[in-house]
Amino acid sequence: MTPETVIGLWREAMFLIVVMVSVIVMPSLLVGLAVSTFQAATQINEQTLSFLPRLLTTLMSIIIAGPWLLTRVLDFTQQLITSIPFLIG
Repeated sequence: MTPETVIGLWREAMFLIVVMVSVIVMPSLLVGLAVSTFQAATQINEQTLSFLPRLLTTLMSIIIAGPWLLTRVLDFTQQLITSIPFLIG
């Protein structure tokens, strides 16, 4: 296995991780920004008011995007497993 092959596999794995994290975290960040703006405008400093909408948004994004993310992980794993003989020899 050459260093270029390892770097290519590493790059693909890291890109997959970035895509998965961004799909789950970005909606939560946007909701958190909106709630924080609302809290700053109304001067309400309640911790549960900022936590609960972000939690629900994260759970909903996992429920909605979960099958697609699982398909991406399974495709990458299948590609990696089927390429093992070519990587070794």
